[in-house]
Amino acid sequence: MSITDGPLAGPASSAGFSGGSNQTRVRAYNERLVLSQVRLHGALSKADITRLSGLSAQTASVIMRALEKDGLLLRGEPLRGRVGQPSVPMRLNPDAVLSFGVKIGRRSADLVLMDFVGNVRKRYHETYAYPLPQEILRIITNGLADIEQQMSAEEQARIAGIGIAAPFELWNWADEIGAPSGAMEVWHGFDLQAEVAARVAHPVYLQNDATSACGAELVFGVGPTYPDFIYLFIGSFIGGGIVLNSSIFSGRTGTAGAVGPLPVRGKDGENRQLLDIASIFVLENMLRERGIDSQPLWYSADEWVDFGEPLELWIQATAAALAQAIVAAASIIDFGAAVIDGGFPAWVRKRIVTATLEAVARLDLRGVVIPDIIEGKVGSQARAIGGASLPIFARYLTDQSVLLKNVSET
Repeated sequence: MSITDGPLAGPASSAGFSGGSNQTRVRAYNERLVLSQVRLHGALSKADITRLSGLSAQTASVIMRALEKDGLLLRGEPLRGRVGQPSVPMRLNPDAVLSFGVKIGRRSADLVLMDFVGNVRKRYHETYAYPLPQEILRIITNGLADIEQQMSAEEQARIAGIGIAAPFELWNWADEIGAPSGAMEVWHGFDLQAEVAARVAHPVYLQNDATSACGAELVFGVGPTYPDFIYLFIGSFIGGGIVLNSSIFSGRTGTAGAVGPLPVRGKDGENRQLLDIASIFVLENMLRERGIDSQPLWYSADEWVDFGEPLELWIQATAAALAQAIVAAASIIDFGAAVIDGGFPAWVRKRIVTATLEAVARLDLRGVVIPDIIEGKVGSQARAIGGASLPIFARYLTDQSVLLKNVSET
């Protein structure tokens, strides 16, 4: 990937530097390095930066002053009580950089405006029966226009780009979401990234939706506590990701952690794919079979109602399937945690995690070290937040291996 735009434009890593590298590019990389360390640790003094980055004290001081002048760092209150001059912690300025994130699902789309530290400032949401390219383009352009109308010119100038989180094979499993035969085939050969880039004024990045959600959890969720975990995100269809050594592991073809096709045994004893049990479309069908309106599932992921018996049946079936998937994963890689999240409220997530712990305890665990089975911290907007992170990491940070695996940029 070639990064040429933005105030800190420069190489993604130091691997390409040689003795003849020009000073501007070195400074750009060092600025990214400082910002990355501050992002990782929250707030750092000049002495902390010197120790963590390997930069000289003079270089670190010059860079931190420059970043403060550019508004990227904010000065904290001096910390007194130690020998010598009081240290002054510096932290990222949330207002310095803004980024759009787009989540494209099989029932709804979300567009968020996120700041430099991961706070969602604004959100745009639309639902549909099934996604079609022209409808998705309309939603993205309308959502951008709606949010940008609420922003000042100064805020718009700080937009780093647009990150899109979308399933890479939207035409698959069309029958499960009730799309007419052949309707989803229009996605074959459709270059979503290029089509969006032709309609907007910002750089556009594209990544798989589940991978984006996993990256958001790594950066803004449990990542600092667990350097190795398997991530399970329950959306219309379940997806996931793998984190090893605090970086996303995408594998040879970019599909590592795509847990949906994982074979598990259903309550009828038959082998099925995990996505045929632990996905929200399954709950949707259960509600419809009982004459219950399923549309509230898609209006707002954080505002579900308690659907009673069908919800509990779905949670128990989902937990039993997740338990098998987690045990299978733990038998191959010694994960520290299995993180469960999804497009639903926190109270639903808690019930799923509790039921999964109970289901795991009923399985044959001989020879298997079970990871901590925990709730995700980012929540229902993880896919859009992960998408919004892509431009920020690409333009301002050095630790791009955290998120920028199999990411394309225009």
